[in-house]
Amino acid sequence: MFISVEALKRNFAEVKAGMRPKEAVEESNRCLYCYDAPCIQACPTGINIPSFIKKIATGNLTGSARTIMDANPVGASCSRVCPTEELCEGACVLNHSSKPIRIGDLQRYATDWAIKNEQQLFTAGKRNGRSVAVVGGGPAGLSAARELARFGFAVTVFEAKEQAGGLNTYGIVSFRLPQPIALWEVEQVRRLGVEIRTNTAVGRDISAEELLDGFDAILLSAGMSKVPMLGIPGEELAGVYDAIELVELTKISLTAELGGRNVVVIGAGNTAIDAATCSVRMGASRVEICYRRSQQEMTAYEFEYEFAKSDGVAFRWLTAPLRIIGDEQGRVKGIECIRMRLEASEEGGRARPVEIPGSEFIIEADAVVKAIGQSRHVSLIDQFGLAHKRGIVTVDSTTYLTSNPRIYAAGDIIFGDGQGEAMVVSAAQQGKLAAYAIYRQLAADSV
Repeated sequence: MFISVEALKRNFAEVKAGMRPKEAVEESNRCLYCYDAPCIQACPTGINIPSFIKKIATGNLTGSARTIMDANPVGASCSRVCPTEELCEGACVLNHSSKPIRIGDLQRYATDWAIKNEQQLFTAGKRNGRSVAVVGGGPAGLSAARELARFGFAVTVFEAKEQAGGLNTYGIVSFRLPQPIALWEVEQVRRLGVEIRTNTAVGRDISAEELLDGFDAILLSAGMSKVPMLGIPGEELAGVYDAIELVELTKISLTAELGGRNVVVIGAGNTAIDAATCSVRMGASRVEICYRRSQQEMTAYEFEYEFAKSDGVAFRWLTAPLRIIGDEQGRVKGIECIRMRLEASEEGGRARPVEIPGSEFIIEADAVVKAIGQSRHVSLIDQFGLAHKRGIVTVDSTTYLTSNPRIYAAGDIIFGDGQGEAMVVSAAQQGKLAAYAIYRQLAADSV
């Protein structure tokens, strides 16, 4: 199936249009500017939402963008990817009488204006003679680097990929978060004098020992790694994809690699939804998501689920893969699955999926996409000798300090096992708080 480059550009163009000026002013004037605004409390980064909205209403868009980005260094990206209906908009007092203020759309309006008008919103602080290495240039790392630069630290970010920005740059589909938005946030940090060394992986291009010897403190914010193996026969076949790598492929170059193919996605989280909707836009003729639990247990946000359905993605609940079937050329031609049922857990927790004997069946497929979570950077963590639990770095919940008194950690690398939250906005806040803790520690050491 041939898809032209122009068609691909249309397919991957941002789905939701931004607000027009008149619309933004009218919406901002609906805000009650609550004194004890519950929307602020609901925002993990504590953006002063009434303040930035008031500035839109009065035409002070630079001030509005600065208010947003001061609290959230990746606020332009978050205006597009935050689950606002569960956070700030969900807390809006107008939910009780009409409709909540469109906070996310207004946040996007202000930050889009700053991007279009090439605003540099912040300046670096006077150098204090101390240095910090940040390992990983995603939301947590960038947020920490920005705050540390404003405190006057010499900051170097070590990023393994070609561009910084992490998940925002590579891992969220273009039609929801265009790459230039994330790269503008990176540039805001770089312009504060932060050195960002891309294509630089710890353990390959620089050692943990060199970082410990060369910097006063280290922040580990490397996020998570690839999708783990399914553990079934046939994963080595041509046509089996890692969902993270598939989305990243579409962020780097437009491709119709899945044109005309029948695609099965395994998993039902937000990454699985992204992989499925990307497959649709890459020209797949049919896309199905298979999940071993029920719809009620899926981890994807409800709006993501509805978006996938509107794209024509089909869902098979209580369905688990047994093996991927290949043809004589070693290419995927189908996937054998088995139906599941849920039974109560003896520990009283989440219901456990159990196979139904004799319910095996085959789905014809030309491609299978694995989207069952992400593995951890255990080897990286071990290079620094840090305490962790299955790749989840152990930190103090207040200071984000690890088992090494000179190393801090934030973002997805500390998420899991009841620790942290898997949201871009949460990673940004953790990066900020870790930066404050580093400042307090090194400032105290200087006295």
